This record gives sequence, C-alpha cells and structure tokens, in this order.
Amino acid sequence: MSWSFSRAPFLIAGPCVIEGGDLLSRVADTLAGIERDLGIPVCLKASFDKANRSRLGASRGPGLDEGLRALERAKVSSGLPVLTDIHEVQHAAPVAQVVDVLQIPAFLCRQTDLLIAAGRTGNPVNIKKGQWIQADAMRGAVEKVRSAGAAEVAVTERGTFFGYGDLVVDMRNFARLRQATRAPVIFDATHSVQQPGLGEGGASGGQREFIPPLLAAAAAAGADGFFIETHPDPGTALSDAATQWPLDGMAELVAQTLEIWGRARV
Repeated sequence: MSWSFSRAPFLIAGPCVIEGGDLLSRVADTLAGIERDLGIPVCLKASFDKANRSRLGASRGPGLDEGLRALERAKVSSGLPVLTDIHEVQHAAPVAQVVDVLQIPAFLCRQTDLLIAAGRTGNPVNIKKGQWIQADAMRGAVEKVRSAGAAEVAVTERGTFFGYGDLVVDMRNFARLRQATRAPVIFDATHSVQQPGLGEGGASGGQREFIPPLLAAAAAAGADGFFIETHPDPGTALSDAATQWPLDGMAELVAQTLEIWGRARV
C-alpha cells in the first residue's frame, strides 16, 4: 500500500494511541467504510508511543515492537495505508518498513537529526507545525526533510499556543504554510481544541464541541487534508479523551466537511 498527499481532499484518522484488544481494527474497518462510501482517500493513524504526555505516570502506548505489529495487522485487515509518529532517530528505519507515512510531532518539528532520518527513509512525511512558531518558520523543517530524500512532505496546522492553556487556529495559516513550504497543508481538528494541562489530574483537556466549526472553517480556508483522532468511546480513551471524536459520528462529520470543501472550490 502507498500514500500520496497529492490526492486532496484526504483524511488521516484513528485513535490517539494504540490500545489493546480489537479497538484499532474496529476503527480501521469504520474508516475503510468511509473511504469507500465518501470517496475520500483515508490513512489510518495511531501512535505506538506518546512520549510527550503531560504526566509522568500517564499511559504511553505499547512501544515500538508491539505497536508496529498492531499497525501491520490493521493495515492488512483494512486495506488502508497507515501513519505513525516517530520521536527518536533510531525509530525512523524500522517504522518505515511497516508504515506508509512517518509523522513528526509538533514539539519535535525543529529537530534536525529526526527530520533528516525521516526523510532518508523515502516515505512520505507529515510535519506538524509547532504550537509556538509562525507559519513561515516551517520552511526550514520541510527543506530538511526534502534534502534528505523524502519524495513527499506535508505540513499540519494544529493551533498556536498563547498561554493560559488554550490553542488558537489562524485560518490564514493554510495559505501562509502552503506559500512558505510549497507543500500540502493538513488541518489537525482534534489537537487544535486541546487545552494542555487543564484536564483532570493535570492531563490535557479540550473542547470537543468546537471540532465541527473549525473543520468547516479549515475546509473553506483551503486545507488539503484533515486529521481527526477518533475512538469508539472517547471518554475511556487512554490518551486525549477530551478531544477524540466518537467513531460512530465520523461518517457524518467527514461528509459535512467534504461538502464545504467542495463548495469553496466552485
């Protein structure tokens, strides 16, 4: 299976972190149905390690080996390409053997060695914009990945942190990021409504109710793709419980977003 960021609009979706049981397969099957019914390319995402959790004791995921096995099983059973994050240089090569797309977390978007390692795999790479930097500053991150050999690179807008536990999405950034990087631009709808450190016990909180209007605005503003974390029962999710979208509502949410995306281009 392969993936291209050139097939706009596209969807990257899945649970925040790989959990036990058949959860990943359930999500993958639903997303495969959305791809079939709505005609939008879908890439399944899930993380094998959440290395930037707010609390030391928070669940981080199954780790590299078990996580890659889970991703491979879901990939084979659903027929979807898969994406996952890497946090360390040594992750890049083994992860690229299993997944179709490598993702650089927002907190690590300036890490030169990590970006180059991702680019050297030859896999498509999605770089999330750091919560603290302006759109133009992502040009350097993209150049590092391209210079190392990545055939395709995309950048993701996921809000800007101004303090006080909230993120703000500047809709001008879709045009600014595209102009600065010459790369497709993705909107991360679920991380954009996070409230870091404001959840129960110091975990990240969030305002899930703002996901639909932000998706609508991003679709109208020119996003090429959409990133949505989803879970069958968000309240029980091991990570980002406050911001994942209910799996049974994904088809309707994506359909609404696609309608606006299409109307904005008439």
